[in-house]
Amino acid sequence: MTAINPEGWARPRGYSNAILAQGRVLSIAGQIGWNERCEFESDAFLAQAEQALRNIVTILHAAGGEPSHLVRLTWYVTDKQAYLAAAPELGTAYRRILGNVYPAMTLVQVAALLEDRAKVEIEATAVLP
Repeated sequence: MTAINPEGWARPRGYSNAILAQGRVLSIAGQIGWNERCEFESDAFLAQAEQALRNIVTILHAAGGEPSHLVRLTWYVTDKQAYLAAAPELGTAYRRILGNVYPAMTLVQVAALLEDRAKVEIEATAVLP
């Protein structure tokens, strides 16, 4: 996989503008901050984001992939300010769970998610060799 950043553009922080990849596409449905039993262990934004990322890694491994195969993440958050407030700790947690993997990413604030307690939902796309 190759990160694409057009000449003259500033280097993005924490994501890539584009990823070029070849292989089998794995589309991962939006993961929220609950565990494998569909139970929330916390209502805190950071804890839910960490769990959603761990859920993505679990699915990647089940498909024979690794975080390095991620090419896109789309984050849906119910509170942009909660995301910004958690950003430093979230960056640390992100690197602990995914490593230094920075796929193309989009962050969208939404009015609500389907599960009332959910504060974040993350969709992922991976390309497995």
